[in-house]
Amino acid sequence: MGAERYLNHPTFGMLYQVSTAGEGRDLYATLYAQRMFFLVTLQPRGAQFEVIPHQDARHHAELHLARCRRDRSSDFADWKQLFDQTFI
Repeated sequence: MGAERYLNHPTFGMLYQVSTAGEGRDLYATLYAQRMFFLVTLQPRGAQFEVIPHQDARHHAELHLARCRRDRSSDFADWKQLFDQTFI
């Protein structure tokens, strides 16, 4: 997993990475409210933000955890802790 990743949203301020979401996208949440979730696609000239509901965000994070578990990723414990802090 490495270091924590943050992005600055033009309206909602700081976002932190919750999970990868596949297809070149990552799942981010608002740093302070922690109830707004975004699928973020980083592009050469900026980022594309798509607001998604809490349940969809949790689903993406659960899929990522399942992939990490299946692949026996060394980062699984870190991703699991972040999942628990965000969704439980």
